[in-house]
Amino acid sequence: MTVPYTPPRVAATGPEQFRDAMALLAAPVTVVTTVDGDGTRRGFTASAVTSVSLDPPLVLVGVTRGSGCHGPLIDRGEFVVNVLGAHHGPLARRFAASGADRFAGGEFETWPGSGLPYLPDASVLLRCVLADVVPAGDHDLLLGSPVEARTNGSSGALVWYQRSFHVPVQTSQQRTAAVRVA
Repeated sequence: MTVPYTPPRVAATGPEQFRDAMALLAAPVTVVTTVDGDGTRRGFTASAVTSVSLDPPLVLVGVTRGSGCHGPLIDRGEFVVNVLGAHHGPLARRFAASGADRFAGGEFETWPGSGLPYLPDASVLLRCVLADVVPAGDHDLLLGSPVEARTNGSSGALVWYQRSFHVPVQTSQQRTAAVRVA
């Protein structure tokens, strides 16, 4: 006889408890880029990025409503999801820092025909048009429809786990292990 699973009842959690719990959820590290109305490049480091649908293809990007990128992302209606490789830790930190000149490193190029900045050596590039905006707490969830996708082999993905960057590696037993990077 099969007994249906009943989840345990838990009390509501506070912001710190929730943040601690989410630190145990590994996530790919991306830099999301766009341009604003006067052509200024904008971007931020994001780990709240995921595929949503295969038919039609959709990707979700979470962005804080108060961020400097929020308005340009909505107004422009186009963005690039740059999935970072193992060597992009310093770039991810720069794009996460408030007040930093995020594009100072000169790594970004302009996507032909769109004017959008992109990172040529990113593991994956998704040029998206905005399909929908879903309010969620203090964030908006942007649903993007990829109009172009590029992959660049794999230098190893950069993931955020336990509040630091890691790179998954294959062990000799073909199991994935994580190695912390600086």
